[in-house]
Amino acid sequence: MAFANLCNLTSFGAFFLFPLFVTQRGGDQVAVGVIMGAFALASVICRPWISEMIDRMGRKWSFSLGTIIMTLMPLAYTTLEGNVEDFLWLLILFRVVHGVGFAISLTAAFTYVADLVPPSRLNEGVGMFGVSGLTGAAVGPVIGEWIIKHAGFTSLFHMAALIPLAGLVAQLFLRETHSRTTRVVSQSFFKVLAMPRMLLVAVMSFLFGVGIAASNGFVSPYASEMNVAFISVYFMAYSTAAIVTRFGGSRIADQYGEEKVIPYAMFLAGGGFFLLVFLGGEILLLCAGLLAGCGHGFLFPSLNALALRGAESHSRGKITGAFTGSIDAGVFAGSLILGLIGEYAGFRVLFLTATFSLWTALVLFRFQMWRHPHLLLSSRKE
Repeated sequence: MAFANLCNLTSFGAFFLFPLFVTQRGGDQVAVGVIMGAFALASVICRPWISEMIDRMGRKWSFSLGTIIMTLMPLAYTTLEGNVEDFLWLLILFRVVHGVGFAISLTAAFTYVADLVPPSRLNEGVGMFGVSGLTGAAVGPVIGEWIIKHAGFTSLFHMAALIPLAGLVAQLFLRETHSRTTRVVSQSFFKVLAMPRMLLVAVMSFLFGVGIAASNGFVSPYASEMNVAFISVYFMAYSTAAIVTRFGGSRIADQYGEEKVIPYAMFLAGGGFFLLVFLGGEILLLCAGLLAGCGHGFLFPSLNALALRGAESHSRGKITGAFTGSIDAGVFAGSLILGLIGEYAGFRVLFLTATFSLWTALVLFRFQMWRHPHLLLSSRKE
């Protein structure tokens, strides 16, 4: 499953450079925000249906469906000709379908893993599995940048289709982890989302998603504007730092509690975006990627584990869907808002806004820890 997830995220990571395709075809930063945001919006809107499907139909079948979409959709981009205004609505449709496939595969994969790992090592298990995605997010842009420079975007789209196909074949031999024979009456997606601890995780994840939107959608055009020669150094540093923290520090949250780790992770992630305000070359881009990636490496599994602790099997799909859907909601909102800010106020203000989002989450989380500590501590009773 980690290999299959690696393949999907490598394909996904290659699209971190998709804003260059949009701007090459005459699009501005508002167009970049809308097109990149459409991907996340689809993920958000379909999350309740996806989560119910994963809990009812099984993790493996759902993952296969999502991966098929991830395989086919990059090929659709090869049909686009002319300037962005000539195919804008068709491109948005492609991004929506692509986003649905990614949402299905990602939610199903993390739910599959949550079924496998023991509760006492949930943070460690989720974190280590997440290394596959982080590796893909690092490799995808590097391969993608090389292909764009030497063969163009059409070849990039072909690569982005072939890699998920390998993951699809690999996971066909896995067993299902969720039994569909026992009918269990469980809460709806929206009731799960409304639970106090889940709602807190959702808000934190939303603000985290705004930062991810800045990273995924605007680093490449910003670095290109600043004449940085090796743009993908940021994504390599980001993913490398996140991977190192997963292996080196994933047990810290299991031992001391996610509530102790999350504030530091938010501070680090925000600090990475703050460095981008002063971007002037590859070294600062590298340092920004390391800081932001380190924060991501701790934050994603800690928020996920905080939401999942103590959950029954028949609700894990909905909980994982609510968590990842909240991130995607932040990515969507961030793509639109940051796109407007970038167009009218510049990239420096854009990344200052992303910093503010993460550090606002830090203050809010600390405030909730002070007012309602039982929301967090109760998750560790098992």
